[in-house]
Amino acid sequence: MISTLQRPLLNAKSYLKCNPAVNKARRLSSKTSLHRSYLYVPTSSDRMLNKSITSGSDVIIYDLEDSVSPAPADKLAARKRLREFLEERSADLHGLHVAVRVNDVTTPFFREDITQIVSHPLVKSMILPKIHSTTDLDYISDAVSIARRRLKTPHLNVIPSIESAKGMWNLGSIASWRSSCGGITGGSLSALLFAAEDYTGIIRTTSRRELLYTRSQIVITAKAFGLEAIDMVCVDFRDLDILREECDDGRQLGFTGKQAIHPSQVAVINATYVPTNAEILRASQIIQAMKRAHESQKGAADLNGKMIDAPMIKQANKVLQIAKTAGLTIPHLPE
Repeated sequence: MISTLQRPLLNAKSYLKCNPAVNKARRLSSKTSLHRSYLYVPTSSDRMLNKSITSGSDVIIYDLEDSVSPAPADKLAARKRLREFLEERSADLHGLHVAVRVNDVTTPFFREDITQIVSHPLVKSMILPKIHSTTDLDYISDAVSIARRRLKTPHLNVIPSIESAKGMWNLGSIASWRSSCGGITGGSLSALLFAAEDYTGIIRTTSRRELLYTRSQIVITAKAFGLEAIDMVCVDFRDLDILREECDDGRQLGFTGKQAIHPSQVAVINATYVPTNAEILRASQIIQAMKRAHESQKGAADLNGKMIDAPMIKQANKVLQIAKTAGLTIPHLPE
């Protein structure tokens, strides 16, 4: 029997093949910028809002949800503060990747978050908390299509936050979701995000072993549907050694970026979620060795005693593309 989690994964290639517009948009997005660090910024503080501009984070998430008191007056004040900030600092924010985490669809604050904030042209991505199924995404997409219909460039990246067992069970269908309003007006998925602190029913340990299955499934599903995979927050924000360990672990699993809750975490995340010098060198050597092999009408080559073949070219090119985008040095190898 095929579960609802497994079924969409089996059809991932067919989905992307049948939806070239979605696939093309994702490819272009991944080539133009890096999305390593996702910094949450409380909208309850003018100081933190202004400080966010110089944080160096690839994606800045202005948070209207957990970092703001649930009191209606506080939610209203935070939304108003963020709207004014987006207007007053628009010139400084123009070249940054501005995202917003709205309140979830079950709250009375969701609609105004969409109408007042997500409707702003500076907002490129929307983080959606507590997504359990595609029903949630359909409801949100309808609201987005209305709020952004007057924008010249209404396209919005939609990033569902997976933070429940139900969300995990429906992960494949969530990752394959498309807006009935169209990807331009209703938004299109760009990544899957894991919220470990909200994920219940487990006992947390420093080894993260209890989260290995869940995190691996998110990475596999994201890759199957051409999405980015964003790893959990490191709550020990004062211990950068623990953060580095988590970053190394996440990158090895296949995550493309990580959430941050403090500006001090950004530099470590940015430095970790890029290829190492050794990886860049090997990628360059693979490209060169395979070029020589193809010129000699061979399909494989020997590189330092190990066989390399055509599938490795794709991965090597990806490593070099990320390195180039990050401004890292790519060695020039002699012909």
